[in-house]
Amino acid sequence: MELARNFSDIFWTPNIWLPPNVSWADIAPTPQNRYADYRQLAYPLPMALALLLLRYALERYCFAPLGRNLGIKTSRSKKATPNPILEKAYATKKIKQKQIPALAKQLDWTERQVERWLRLRKTQDKPSTLTKFCENSWRCLYYTYSFLFGLYILWDKKWLWDINHCYYNYPYHPMTNDVWWYYMVSMAFYWSLSISQYFDVKRKDFWQMFIHHIATIVLMCFSWIGNLTRIGTLVLLVHDCADIFLEAAKMAKYANYQRVCDFIFVIFTVLWIVTRMGIFPFWIIYSTLIEAPKIVPMFPAYYIFNSLLSLLLVLHTFWTWLILKIAYNALIAGQMEGDIRSDSSEEISEEIVNGTVLNNVNNTTKTVIRQKQN
Repeated sequence: MELARNFSDIFWTPNIWLPPNVSWADIAPTPQNRYADYRQLAYPLPMALALLLLRYALERYCFAPLGRNLGIKTSRSKKATPNPILEKAYATKKIKQKQIPALAKQLDWTERQVERWLRLRKTQDKPSTLTKFCENSWRCLYYTYSFLFGLYILWDKKWLWDINHCYYNYPYHPMTNDVWWYYMVSMAFYWSLSISQYFDVKRKDFWQMFIHHIATIVLMCFSWIGNLTRIGTLVLLVHDCADIFLEAAKMAKYANYQRVCDFIFVIFTVLWIVTRMGIFPFWIIYSTLIEAPKIVPMFPAYYIFNSLLSLLLVLHTFWTWLILKIAYNALIAGQMEGDIRSDSSEEISEEIVNGTVLNNVNNTTKTVIRQKQN
């Protein structure tokens, strides 16, 4: 107990979390001033479970019926015929090319028939288009709510129009009810994404997104504990804007509204570059790195806060490269015919950006050649 107490005393020392000559007692919540309370960081966890239940209800009773009305398929049309021998081999998940002749001989099949069965069986395990549509619908709905609510509550806040108000009189920034809810629901959403990522449609950028979710949660916790919520609200607002349109583009794609998908994707690309590679680094990060030290004495937690912002920027740069690659190949193809981001086996692999999806373009050359066939 004494060891834990000593560790807690060291961890929560004001010299780490707060500017010089400021103590926790100075920003303790009072009836007159409601400052951020670190104990409230436990609230987003049950709220995340509530969001997962809400998502389940919306997907089942709202998004799925909508998708079916739009003609989106609920399952794959072709399924592999039951075959115990091939099923046992498939269950190992490590079938090598040299095993195909042996399986063909055992079944008295041709090698081509075995390969076709394995291909159909693999496709059978993939989530349906309707499942993907429901996931994108949920994220599109959340990002739309979050951006509009954030814009509404920040419209009359001084720091939206002059970012230096994030640092004036810091850390004595009382927490208003609207900002409190904005933060709590946002943290709950990212906690829910961290949980649902394990049973959602599997993405090839699983670990990049895992790092993104954890970095976002840690960043929000740091800003909450250090009462840096003003700059935190600006980061949230900037990040939610473009995500709406990428999720909407995916919804249009799954519903076979190709022209709508193309149009929305163009809007998304422009907004992404403007917000994630323009406003975020040249307004927010520039402010935290250059302007803040002129107004507020620096302290260790603030450097960690800036490091996490920089980590998000690195992830944005990676995903921007993927987006531009998609746009470039779309221009070569003339339009986003079929899905320029699928590979030769028609598998749609998707890369997520802050909850959003980018399709992988690893086999672009094959896709461009086959796009008329698709």
